[in-house]
Amino acid sequence: MAGVTLCEPTELYNLLNQSTKISRLAEPNYLCLLDARTKREYNESHLMTALRVKTNPLGKYLVPQSINLECVRYCVIYDGKTDTVDAAFDMDYDLLEVDKELTPFDTGIDIKELRKKQSSEYNAKEGSAARCARIMQRLTRFPVMVLRGGYERFTATYHYLRTQKIFWMPQELEAFKTYPVEILPAKVYMGNYAQACDSQIQKDLKIKAHINISEETGVL
Repeated sequence: MAGVTLCEPTELYNLLNQSTKISRLAEPNYLCLLDARTKREYNESHLMTALRVKTNPLGKYLVPQSINLECVRYCVIYDGKTDTVDAAFDMDYDLLEVDKELTPFDTGIDIKELRKKQSSEYNAKEGSAARCARIMQRLTRFPVMVLRGGYERFTATYHYLRTQKIFWMPQELEAFKTYPVEILPAKVYMGNYAQACDSQIQKDLKIKAHINISEETGVL
């Protein structure tokens, strides 16, 4: 087992914005970003390129069949607002019976009735990402990361990296618009000349000054 660790929002931001000539998100084994929230929450909006992790009727997370986790370098999972990975070490999660503390949609009703309910009727509970990571880390070579503060904290700062788009074609990932990497959160960024000239990036990051050390010159 590779283990579970926390991922700071800045770290995920920088992972999403790595590039060479094209975005590194086009590399199939670079980043696997998983959304452990409910279907309703996911459909409302989610982080760029994120896949929703499905659950079985007992609320157990299922490994996405479309991803070979053993080959993935970075696996990041988020829910609404989890701040700890403690739930990843909750041994009770391996039990087969339904427990109201372990499933995002259990209200203590009979299991037959529970199977009829859609998990999307409720919001995912805090700790869902850590419980999901507990399952995924059995298949990965590197530690699975849980986003600190979840979707709420990340989008409070990086609101421009959320979307309702579900399917991404390889060409779209290659053309994915990357932002400058963050050196000091919300203060100092390092990017290229094209990013420095992009008015939308300047607006999103609230850039107020530039230091040009590239060979290209012009008015920024």
